Amino acid sequence: MLLLGILVPVRGQTSAARTSSTAAKSADPALIDLDGYNKILATYKGKPTLVSFWATWCEPCRYEYPTIVQMAKDYASKGLAVFGVSFDSNADMHLVRDFLAKNKPAFPNYRQRTDIDVDAFYTGVNPQWTGTMPETVFYGRDGKIVLHFEGEHSQADFEKAIQIILASH
Repeated sequence: MLLLGILVPVRGQTSAARTSSTAAKSADPALIDLDGYNKILATYKGKPTLVSFWATWCEPCRYEYPTIVQMAKDYASKGLAVFGVSFDSNADMHLVRDFLAKNKPAFPNYRQRTDIDVDAFYTGVNPQWTGTMPETVFYGRDGKIVLHFEGEHSQADFEKAIQIILASH
């Protein structure tokens, strides 16, 4: 599996997270299905976690993603974990690479496999997700969904949601 992004080592990382750090210098995000998503998410248990679902073809995603990159930087020292999942196709990998190079996320990004049932993926990630993009899911330290955003949201909305998950037990 390959990842794109720069990972900052965090004290107490699991071996899976350390392995991801090694792969972070690769060219393309790793392909994942729901099982892969759940395995990645499990590596962050115990940490408040923000997951951004985005695509280069999604205009609101392109506007919102820089806010998520900034929030990840601003709250990393407070323990916030972040990762992204792109819904771009194989044909759009040049756009994905350019998008990530432009935004310079300090967190890993993955890509949803295109040969799976997308609706089952949405439901498996968050039963309340209707498929609207972008989707941002906020997990508490216990690994359970605290809240989620469908569609583009403001920096103030992100600040409030991050404060809620940072305070989670």
